[in-house]
Amino acid sequence: MDDTSPVVEFVELTEQPEWATVAREEIPTGWTMETALSLWGPLYPLAISVSLVFALGIAYCAIRIMQIRRIENANFHRHAHHAHHEEIPRTRLRWNRVMEHANSGDEHQWRLAILEADILLNELLDVLGYKGETMAEKMKMVNRANFNSIDEAWEAHKVRNRVAHEGSENPLSEREKNHVISQYARVFKEFGFI
Repeated sequence: MDDTSPVVEFVELTEQPEWATVAREEIPTGWTMETALSLWGPLYPLAISVSLVFALGIAYCAIRIMQIRRIENANFHRHAHHAHHEEIPRTRLRWNRVMEHANSGDEHQWRLAILEADILLNELLDVLGYKGETMAEKMKMVNRANFNSIDEAWEAHKVRNRVAHEGSENPLSEREKNHVISQYARVFKEFGFI
């Protein structure tokens, strides 16, 4: 009966050669493939296993990064500032408040309605991309072919200036208030702002 156990056979098969001998023989002549395999033979299965684990880790990380980027991209587009999707409902609510002021019986509320409508007009000009420090500068940049109601905007803005600068010294009639509010409404409706 052979007294060598499977463990002893495995150790003998995978036992590394003496490093000093290998180095003394191979360094002057260069490494041969057989020597490299004999040295790395026992480590080869371990190296393959570790490489597979790292490759799976890299693949997992790449998939997760793509998922996270997809989620971030969706969140970015959902929260991006789009005037047509986010500003319009808010402006409609503000226009309703303007109309509440305009429909009251108080002249002070009418003046407030005109001032708020002019603020909406300024925001519309900003959304349309007109630049300038004042409303007048922005409206001077308007191309009449792209802005059919620019004359109404000018007239309404002139009344707003009178209301803002003269205050209650110059009375505001209900007819004039209705005319100015309807001019603002025409401008806003042209661009779907209200």
